[in-house]
Order: sequence, then structure tokens, then C-alpha cells
Amino acid sequence: MKKIGIIGAMELEVEALKAKMEIHRTEIKASMEFQEGTLQGTEVVIVRSGIGKVNAALCTQILCDMFEVSHIINTGVAGSLKNEIDIGDIVVSTDALHHDVDVRVFGYPLGEVPQVGCLAFQADERLGQLAASCCKEVNPDISVYQGRIVSGDQFISDKKVKDAIINNFQGFCVEMEGASIAHAAYLNHIPFVIIRAISDKADDSAEMDYPAFEKAAAAHSAALVEHMLPLI
Repeated sequence: MKKIGIIGAMELEVEALKAKMEIHRTEIKASMEFQEGTLQGTEVVIVRSGIGKVNAALCTQILCDMFEVSHIINTGVAGSLKNEIDIGDIVVSTDALHHDVDVRVFGYPLGEVPQVGCLAFQADERLGQLAASCCKEVNPDISVYQGRIVSGDQFISDKKVKDAIINNFQGFCVEMEGASIAHAAYLNHIPFVIIRAISDKADDSAEMDYPAFEKAAAAHSAALVEHMLPLI
């Protein structure tokens, strides 16, 4: 039986979905509130993980252990790493990696976590295709892209840092949780997809753009998730 774990780092990334679900129980674990119930006729567990990679990984593991979810969707906002991906557009993950891991001194590629066995964590292809097609239906006024999402414990607002991330990893967008959710899902053999709406350009304008556009961007991402749930 399918049960979908839905993670957002911030409340605004999950509040619209929570408001529409039928809640059967609420559990507090690791100071996170997990709400289990149904949304669009689908069994779901929705949770705000908190910001950053450690919070995201903890949250994912709890979804696997305590709720035994069958799939994981991470919804939220991100900074664009490509000129053609504009504020408001959606990026659906093909894979995800950590841009702030550096163990090259021991022979690992930049971004690879030692002894895991891969540089990037592959998202579920079917979930990715489903998310992209649903986005075109519910958000026809924006563009949707499928590509690599890169994560680190930094808010990227410096063009030099952004350019280095682009050169090293060829990512489509950058944020602070997706790779850890992907990493934990990979280790638990759970299919996942990361859905990111663009809130800023991850450059010197990011500090101004992010507060102005985060709410609208999060709404685009949440609408997409709600639409795809019955089709999983």
C-alpha cells in the first residue's frame, strides 16, 4: 500500500497541503510535527523538517522508520543556477548531490560523501516524469525543467559562489535540504523526487528577491504536489 511522505523545510512550503488534508493522527518526533492522514484520496504524512541538511536527513529517516512511507516528495523553493530558469519556474530533480562536501584529499570527487558509492543520488524516473507533466497542467503560466538539484548548508547569494557551484556540478538549482533527503531515501531504498520552485537567482539579488517571491514560489510547488498524489 502506498503512503507518501511529503517534506517541506518551512511551514509555508507545506501549510497549503496540510490545510486540505484529512488528519488522522499527529506525532511529534525530534521536535518535528508529523501529520498523517489522507490528501486527494492518498495516504500521506506531511512534515516541516526545518532548514538545513541535518534536519532534512533526520526527518527522512523518521518517515522511513516510524511511518514506513513508500515514496518521498520534497517540496519547496530554491535559487536558480541557469539563466533560462526564471523566478517562479519549477525544477524537478533527475538527481541530487551535496555541493559542500569536499574530501578530495582522499581521492573522492568534489561533492561525493565517502564510502556511499555514488556522487549523485538518482531520483525516481517515474515520479519525476509525473511531476513534470502535472506541473504543465496546474501551472501552465510557468516553465518546468528536469535536472540536477544541489544542496549545501548555505544560502547562496554571492555570484562568485554561484558560478563555482555551476562549474563544478552543472546543477539547475541550489537549496539546503534536497540532497540529504535524497541521500537518506537512497540508503533506505525509497523512491523520491525533489520539486523546487524558483524564489531567487542565487546571486547578489537573492537577499531582495527571496522574501518577495518565496510565498508564490512555494504555492506553485504545493499545487503540483497535490495534483500528482492520486497518480502515483
